Amino acid sequence: MEENVKQNSLRAWILAARPKTLSGALVPVVISLALAWTDIQEIDASAFSWTAAALCALFAILMQIDANFVNDFFDYTRGNDDTATRLGPLRACTQGWVKIDSMKRAIALTTCIACIIGLPLIWFGGLEMIAIGIACVVFCILYTTHLSYIGMGDVLVLAFFGVIPVCIPYYIQLHSCTWQVFLASLACGAVVDALLIVNNYRDRDNDKRDGKMTLVVRIGAEASEKLYLLLGIGAVLTGVIFWINGHVLAFVLPFLYLVLHVLTWNKMRTIHEGRQLNECLSETARNILVYGVLVSLGILLV
Repeated sequence: MEENVKQNSLRAWILAARPKTLSGALVPVVISLALAWTDIQEIDASAFSWTAAALCALFAILMQIDANFVNDFFDYTRGNDDTATRLGPLRACTQGWVKIDSMKRAIALTTCIACIIGLPLIWFGGLEMIAIGIACVVFCILYTTHLSYIGMGDVLVLAFFGVIPVCIPYYIQLHSCTWQVFLASLACGAVVDALLIVNNYRDRDNDKRDGKMTLVVRIGAEASEKLYLLLGIGAVLTGVIFWINGHVLAFVLPFLYLVLHVLTWNKMRTIHEGRQLNECLSETARNILVYGVLVSLGILLV
């Protein structure tokens, strides 16, 4: 289907943005806002800022798109996207769908727009939002250029798809953050990290050849399969914090997610290697979205 993509067309840019990955960016923010919404009702319902909520969601989406552009560009320039050996979905720069100079401009433009959207959050959350924004931009670039090569990708996922996008929007709304919210952020980060695990599991041989020492390369295929399973189980069990705080459904409903997670895990270890693992990648992205919807509903339906 992708062979007929016209260079620099809308379709080319949509493929470069990788829409399937956006659930991983949006789910943590949605969970955070659900937590903030319910907690703020006990104080002053009118204090919840829908403007700040929208800005947080847009910033998260734009930074994910920016990260995808950065990954596309640098993997191409490093020669890591050889079509003959690539197992994952085809990439825009390598396929010639997007010109290299155009991708450079897109990275700069997306970064600037994300920063402009995030700037008003200073009004809602204080000057510390500047440091958070800078960290998001810096690590967006460092992940692809350096940190993914030394096995730090999973740590960054826990931080930038768990702790920061869950704790910060909550902090912006209530100007505080509880240990319960922090635990919820770790659970969310674990769910999203499953996406990175299956991605690196698929690419483990190519990554090892290229000197990219991901966690999967370091611990091996069998241990990675177990880790994938444990991430989902751990995330759901950590959700007991929701029950303790009176959100019983937020603990119970995610067990439906766990069923899907286990089914994907079983398919992952059955396929074991090759391009067919892209099915597991798509299913994991779907599972993340299901987890986010179920947890958010469980929090709100009190």
